[in-house]
Formats: sequence, structure tokens, C-alpha cells
Amino acid sequence: MKKNRNVGIIGVGQTVYSSHREEVNQPEMIHEAVSAALKQAGLTIDDIDCIVHGNMELFEMVHQPDLWHTLGTGAYGKETLRVTTGGTTGATLVCAADHLVASGLHDIVLAVGFEKLQEGHTTGGITNMADPLWGRQLQTGALTGMTAADLIEEFGEERAKKASMKYRIIMDKHAMKNDKAHRRLGLEFDQADDLAVNSPALVGELRMIHMCSQSDGACAMIFASEEKAKKLCKQPAWIKDHITVHREELFCIFGGVPYLTTHKYAAQKLYERNGIKDPRKEIDLFEMYDPSSWWGLDWLREFLLLENDEHIKMVENGDITIDGSFPVNPSGGVIASNPIGATAMIRVAEAALQIMGKAGDHQVNKPVNQAMASGFGGTMWTVLLLLTKEVPWQCKNK
Repeated sequence: MKKNRNVGIIGVGQTVYSSHREEVNQPEMIHEAVSAALKQAGLTIDDIDCIVHGNMELFEMVHQPDLWHTLGTGAYGKETLRVTTGGTTGATLVCAADHLVASGLHDIVLAVGFEKLQEGHTTGGITNMADPLWGRQLQTGALTGMTAADLIEEFGEERAKKASMKYRIIMDKHAMKNDKAHRRLGLEFDQADDLAVNSPALVGELRMIHMCSQSDGACAMIFASEEKAKKLCKQPAWIKDHITVHREELFCIFGGVPYLTTHKYAAQKLYERNGIKDPRKEIDLFEMYDPSSWWGLDWLREFLLLENDEHIKMVENGDITIDGSFPVNPSGGVIASNPIGATAMIRVAEAALQIMGKAGDHQVNKPVNQAMASGFGGTMWTVLLLLTKEVPWQCKNK
């Protein structure tokens, strides 16, 4: 991706993620994240040129919430852009902020993603977006058991279920290291069999324990031009590239028809134009948008371009643990925290913190020179981002 100038992430702020943040209203909650991001970057709101704001306004039913949230974002008198693209909103905010700085339009941009889902109804909002005739037998809101059924058919019931539950427990162990995570259950591997039987069933083999919840919370990130970033931050996380791929969902009555997923297509394109031959060796960690442990397990194969049962083996062998050869979601992932308008941004924010060496107790032990983050949403929408410790070569001499 050719850019006019490089862009670095110099500040990240997050609230605590919880099922209910009743002690604050929406602007107050957003202000927590904004203040934390400004503090980490050593800036004040006066240093910010533009604010990019995003959430799923359909869920809380507040029209144009960015106007009210000016009290929390500090956007009064500043250029402001509101962006919503479904579940990918947070990642799209990052892409928009990157473009605003890379273009030369602004030098420092603040992006804010949030959701206060206790004040809305996620599944009700999603279900009402479906066509009432054509989608009647297909639309189940955010829930589907199709991936679980496919993995069980391909790898056998016992192996698939054990791998999915191991993935889930690994994510919880990561979340236990992250004091901002919503679901920190203290799961142990010897509980796997009991959880597989006793956790309430949602759809097919998708159970409550496998699935992400809905969370209240906000995330803020500060993006700066190369010149500003080098002056303001000892170690920025540089945005090397990102790609967005989406299409409408397709259902085939014949079944078994091969198709290229948006995850795989995005990965192929991103790797090709950045010269990545072996992502598991050239990328140090991956913050993946994993709405459930079944999808997380399956999508490892898509994003890393793996074959046969390599993705299953990665989980079985513990490769994806925080101390493994290829850490996945050291933060705990989406299964741990899911404030939907911010969820995809949190993936990028956490990857950036790992590069900056500021992830705290869930900082991985090895050096992080290159990290990947993904966002996912309706209509099979994928956003895939690549962050680096070194200044990207594309604009070094400009």
C-alpha cells in the first residue's frame, strides 16, 4: 500500500470492560479512554487535529451519538468524522485515522470506538437488519453453529470439541493476565470435559462458554505523522499496511461448494504485497477478532493459510499461548471483551501495545517486531492490519 507518509500509533487508552458500567454515562466512559490515550502519548486535547468516532448506534438507539459524546471526546470545535461498518467498526476507525494522517490532511488524529451495550440490545438490533422474508430461516442474530458442525464433520467430534475447548481455556488464561478484560473466569484445562457438557447450549454445538458476551467499554488511539511520532513517542507502533475485504453472505442449496473466504483473500493479498512468505515465522503475534472459540479455531487456518489440520495442531500443541511460538490474543481476545464498536479497534490497540512494550502483565516474552490484527463483521467483512516496530520502508525517504 503506497502512502504519502508513514503513520505511527503513539497512544492507547482503554476502559475496564464489563457487562455493566452503571456508574458512568456514555460520554464519561469514553472520556476515561480518551484521557488514558492522551496521558500515554503525553498530549492534551489541544494537540489533536481531528477525532474519528465509531460505534453501532443501532444497538443503543442513539442517533448521531458523536454529537452528545463531544463531552467525552473533546471534539468541540474540531473536525470530526463518524464511522460505522458493523462489527468491523473499530478496525475501520483505525484505517480512517491512518488515511487522514497519511494523506497529510492532519498530523495527529484521535480515534474512539465504544459500546455501552447494557443500554441496548445487540441480537435484537442485528436480527432486525435481516430481510423478514428471505432471512427468516437463516438469521439468528450474532449466533451460528455452522462452523462447529463443519469442524466436527472434518476432524471428528471428539478432536474438534477438545480443540475448541482448549482454545477457549487458553483465551481465558490470557484474559486472566489482562486486568481490563470482561470475562476472567479462571478456567483450567482439567475443566474441559465438564464445560463441554454443562455449559448451556446456544445453537448446535455452540455453547455459552464458547461464545463472546456483550460488554460496555471504550478504546481510544492516537495516530501521528512520522515526524510527530518520532518526537512524541520513544517506540511508536507503525502502520505498515491494511486491507479491507467484504461481500454479501451467500447460501448454496447444494452445499459443499468451495469458496474463498474474505479472511483468506485478505491474508493472501496482505502477505503478497508485503513479501511475507511464512506468516508463522515472520509475524510475531496475532490479535484476532474471534467471536467464539469455534471461529477462532477455524480462522487460524484461513488467516495463516494453513493446510489440513495444522491449525488444530497449533492449539493442541499450545503454539498459540502467550509463551508459545505464535501467540494469539495475549489480551484474551473478543471472547473475553466485546464492546462491539470498539472490539476490532482493541485488536489493533493490543497489537500496538505489544510492539510498544506497554502491554503490562500480558506482554509476550519475545521481541515483537511485526504484529497482525483483524476485524470481522456482517456481510463477511474482514479488515486485516499489519503493524511494525521499524519505520515502514515505503515512505522512509519522503
